Amino acid sequence: MINYLFAFGVLAGLLIPAECDLISVCVEDDNELRVDCLIEPRPNQINSYEFSWSSGTKESLINTNVSGSAAEGQFKDKSYVEELEPHGYRMTLNGFTETLPHNTTYMCKISGDAARVNVIKDQLVPCSAVSVFLKSSCSWIVCLLLFIYQTHS
Repeated sequence: MINYLFAFGVLAGLLIPAECDLISVCVEDDNELRVDCLIEPRPNQINSYEFSWSSGTKESLINTNVSGSAAEGQFKDKSYVEELEPHGYRMTLNGFTETLPHNTTYMCKISGDAARVNVIKDQLVPCSAVSVFLKSSCSWIVCLLLFIYQTHS
């Protein structure tokens, strides 16, 4: 019983600072770049989104629905965005995986809240369910909780 309480105490300590990745970047089977932005929108507000990347000091806007803003010419008709359930947006970019800068920061904004992740080109993961699952910090905590529940029930 003491071991059981100790294990859940440790897990509670791990869960308090845990934060899920709000943005993930991967390469799909057809070599398209996929950026998932999982920022929860603000209630009672029209959702706006912006996807961009930066390498060095230059930031390039890839796709947006913000009025008055426009994607750079090189990205016109090369990307599309779809809404994710229960919240967030997915941007898919076609034709750029071969010419990506070596070290790139991907950014997304939903209704003014931003997330960013730095990715090295050679370390881009495929968009398989397993690789995206393993990359997510929340998934490890969920697995750990399920394992402890299963072993103690």
